Amino acid sequence: MKALTFQGKERVQYIEVDDPFLTGADDVIVKVILACICGSDLHAYYEREKGLDLGTAMGHEFVGEVVEVGKGVRSIKTGDVVMSPFTTNCGTCFYCKIGLTCRCTKGQLYGWVEKGLGLHGGQAEYVRVPLADSTLLKIPEGVSLEEGLLLGDVLSTGYFCAHQAEIKTNQVQAVIGCGPVGLMAIVGAREQGAEHLYAIDSVEERLAMAEKFGAIPINLKNQDPVGVLKEKTDGRGVDSTMEAVGNSTAAKLAYEIVRPGGIISTVGVCNDPNLSFSPVEAYNKNLTYKVGRCPARYFMDRLVPMVQERKYDLTSILTHRMKLSEGAMGYDIFANKKDNCLKVVLEM
Repeated sequence: MKALTFQGKERVQYIEVDDPFLTGADDVIVKVILACICGSDLHAYYEREKGLDLGTAMGHEFVGEVVEVGKGVRSIKTGDVVMSPFTTNCGTCFYCKIGLTCRCTKGQLYGWVEKGLGLHGGQAEYVRVPLADSTLLKIPEGVSLEEGLLLGDVLSTGYFCAHQAEIKTNQVQAVIGCGPVGLMAIVGAREQGAEHLYAIDSVEERLAMAEKFGAIPINLKNQDPVGVLKEKTDGRGVDSTMEAVGNSTAAKLAYEIVRPGGIISTVGVCNDPNLSFSPVEAYNKNLTYKVGRCPARYFMDRLVPMVQERKYDLTSILTHRMKLSEGAMGYDIFANKKDNCLKVVLEM
């Protein structure tokens, strides 16, 4: 089969690789229909995270058709069109039972193979899915393939970011970063009752989309978000901040705009060695700081009804579409934000 593979820093190649095969009774093989490039893929692309084997099939966002089923699989059948969270999960361990499916004791992240161990990704013609019964979700009526892609990662992650922020209707919230996850955090916050919601970014097109989803834009190029938000809150700062960038500048801004006793919810993967504010600074603000990987499988079931209601034009964040064979170009466009790129869909 053909796949987009990691070949070193800023090198992704579309090459022939071995077809996946069933290795356990709970496996299925999915023929991928659509995949996406995610911001998290760039950590491997830029080698911010070390250890990924050369030749690893990239990607953790995909939808497709089940074409082969292990003998122990019960709820998934050949021919089912399915969506997947970005990690697999068993559904029965302690973490799965408490809803933290992203920390399943048997779970794996698609698109990460290190020293020969791990799971190849979904930016390929076929992908093996372990723990299929508890990982995969059949795409229900009223949900498109593209919406299935979003449910498996960025929509769930954005909603999770808002969930961690403990949204209350009579408060003021802000989202930092209007990339795909930040925009979905706006949707999540609105769904959870946000009425006074601000979005901070420096890209006008992204701010326009944030406004379309229901946030008040603050442009870093010509506005001071600290000053603006303190003016709107009698000098206090916002009640909660949702940080979806994953760098020290965004983290420091999140600290600066949140009020004493407020919450910072961050889902951006940050590879800096330390937090951008000190323990004593957090202490002096009575700060609550929530961070971590989204338990996407837990949220997927819960978000399907919202998607089916068609309240938001969710797929408008899918700005670019191309063939898998053009994926190397897709990475370049996405990584360098060319042509106002928000998110790239790859077709088989």
